[in-house]
Amino acid sequence: MTWRQQLTLLLLLSVPSILSQLSSIVMEYIDAAMVGHLGAESSAAIGLVTSSLWLMFGLPIAVTNGFAVQVAHRVGAKDNEGARDVLRQSIIATMLFSVVFMVICLLLSPYVPYWLGGSGEVAEMASDYFFVFALMLPLFQFHSLSCAMLRCAGDMKVPSAVNILICLLDIVFNYIFIYPLDMGVWGAAWGSWCAEAIGTFIAVYFLVWRNDKLRIADDFRQRFAGIVKHYIPTRSIIRKASGISAPLLSERFVLCGAQIIITVIVAPLGTIAIAANALAVTAESLCYMPGFGIGDAATTLIGQSIGAKRRKLTHWFAWLSVVLGMLVMGFMGLVMYFGAPVMMSIMTPVQDIISLGTEVLRIEAWAEPMFAAAIVSYGVFMGAGNTLPPCLMEMFSMWCVRVSLAWYLAPVMGLKGIWLAMCIELCFRGFIFLLRLRFGKWDKKLDEVMV
Repeated sequence: MTWRQQLTLLLLLSVPSILSQLSSIVMEYIDAAMVGHLGAESSAAIGLVTSSLWLMFGLPIAVTNGFAVQVAHRVGAKDNEGARDVLRQSIIATMLFSVVFMVICLLLSPYVPYWLGGSGEVAEMASDYFFVFALMLPLFQFHSLSCAMLRCAGDMKVPSAVNILICLLDIVFNYIFIYPLDMGVWGAAWGSWCAEAIGTFIAVYFLVWRNDKLRIADDFRQRFAGIVKHYIPTRSIIRKASGISAPLLSERFVLCGAQIIITVIVAPLGTIAIAANALAVTAESLCYMPGFGIGDAATTLIGQSIGAKRRKLTHWFAWLSVVLGMLVMGFMGLVMYFGAPVMMSIMTPVQDIISLGTEVLRIEAWAEPMFAAAIVSYGVFMGAGNTLPPCLMEMFSMWCVRVSLAWYLAPVMGLKGIWLAMCIELCFRGFIFLLRLRFGKWDKKLDEVMV
């Protein structure tokens, strides 16, 4: 393939995913605006548990990726039956995980907001919000698994369309629950639950019945005993999935643990700081979500190129993806720098929150290109099935740079100090990821024989 053909293919895979990510951001903006107009306390309640929700939903994604990467390798090697075997076994393994994890989160929901430094009405609303999202975990696991498998089979359109639909439904349901039914923060959570349920059903339908490479609907025509033997997890597939997912699970725990510590650092700064931090995080996502879209495309392209044993193509796609991500997010950083006041005013009418949020967003704008380098490089390493080194690198960067700097700067500079620490850490993380992409042995699976 010429570099133009590679760029065209990368764009064809990236654009649907980017549009999906952007639709998620629009949804988050509208949700934040709906809740923000209920008052600073409502925004603070959601902001208090946001980092915990990242952990809650990050772990199912990590488990899913252990199986999805194997599917990408097998599709690249034109072993569609092997890819379907991985899919069948992943359904049982991931569902067991999500149900157990849901029960744990439900039991912890009354205590989490207080552990994070919340109190009073803010903590009570945050606990209700956390409880409903915990109930969503099995649905989200099915959604995550279906979309990841479709993407790794080369279908970026259906997952993107499903995510866009979920965003639109979320806006509709949130409006109904928050305003006509007057359920406040509780209604915002249930609106998201209903949207997720409908989107998950559609994603599963396209995976099981419509995808040419992964369609397993014919399984249901067999006798029960014939079906069961295909779905029982085998040692080889579980071992490979564990090798990919275990570092990701550890990384989610450690990184989200760091985010939770940041929340604890922010909490004593007051309701305005908690609300401004939460809304600024939502506003910033407009910049970095395109990077995740390109990272999804990179995971698919790298996985299939490795499965096909195309070393040169693998490296071309890796660098092309990273450069494209840095250019796109660099441009979005400029948009965020100059548009920060507008972005914040969309989500809240409180002037103190708008002013503080604008200041921290303009600090963060400088980090966007290097943040892109880290995001897309991670997608490259994921597609290669090389997850342990980048996980360790992220852990080191997060704890040794961001948390330590935030702890030092928060008493001196307040919320601006915490976001300055974030900016410095993201630049450092992007730098070390670029070094690994250039000099690291992340493509070792090219030398392995597919089993």
